[in-house]
Amino acid sequence: MSATLTQAAVSRVRGKGVGGLLLPRLFQAGLVAWMVGTLTFVLTRTLPGDMAYRIAAGRYGHDMVNTAAAEAVRAELALEQPALTAYFGWLWDLVQFDLGRSLVSGAPVVHELWHQLGHSLGLAASAVLLSLLLGPPLGLAAGLRPGGALDRASEVAASVLRALPPFAVGLLLILLFSVTLGWLPAAGHGRTAHSVLPALTLALALAAVSSRVARNAMADVSQSAYYAFSRTKGLSERLSFLRHGLRNAAVPVIAYLGVQFVTLIEGVVVVETLFAWPGIGHALVHAIVARDVPMIQGTALVMGLLFVALNTLVDIVCHLLDPRRRQA
Repeated sequence: MSATLTQAAVSRVRGKGVGGLLLPRLFQAGLVAWMVGTLTFVLTRTLPGDMAYRIAAGRYGHDMVNTAAAEAVRAELALEQPALTAYFGWLWDLVQFDLGRSLVSGAPVVHELWHQLGHSLGLAASAVLLSLLLGPPLGLAAGLRPGGALDRASEVAASVLRALPPFAVGLLLILLFSVTLGWLPAAGHGRTAHSVLPALTLALALAAVSSRVARNAMADVSQSAYYAFSRTKGLSERLSFLRHGLRNAAVPVIAYLGVQFVTLIEGVVVVETLFAWPGIGHALVHAIVARDVPMIQGTALVMGLLFVALNTLVDIVCHLLDPRRRQA
């Protein structure tokens, strides 16, 4: 199935210019915004419990909540209004690019998300960079010698890492580097050391897949006619790899990153919560607990649009890397 997804990601930019890629993505972004916002609105409305009590607990603390505080919140936020009225009010605000205000803090959702998004993007960028340093080089080396010792060992390691959920990998890293060795902090934010374990947790999941994609791509390239011809005309193995192997093998790896961004965005929620990282994933969990509907909708909306933007970036990079698509 992963091979099919990779081929689909590679082929969807064939025959399109950069402008031809952006227009469908803009329509997709609008559709994602509406669908994500509607789904989160419906789901938060169907959660059990009293919404006013949850919001009051988020504002004043669980020990300070009583019936009077809940009723004051209910009246202030007009929580008794019909669901359709609230939904169309949110939809009208969305058309005006207004995500509303947090029901707990009272601050504009955009301001809250802007602060948290920076932390999440920094963590995601570190994870992608680490995964690119770990996965593709190992996969390219294994692909040059299919069936060798490195190929078999990397396949076993990738299978183990793919089978483990992100929270399990994170817990193992905490036990090893924080509890046993004491090299890195288990949680928190503020120093570079705090970002190592959460970034590594996300990077290992990405590297496990990208290494195998790079391995398969390199194995196909090394067995191709043009690669064999480059050796026949006198190029060394190193020059053949650099001139004809690396660029052709890079296209499916970069294309598959678009598929893997789903894993990255989903993993951010779990990893940020596990390591107390102040990003949008951590904020989403707290917003769900506090029943802060505008924050839930805004956070889910940003995560959905982020996925569309990252996939668009991957398509453009693939288009620029492969001259056959520009000629088409």
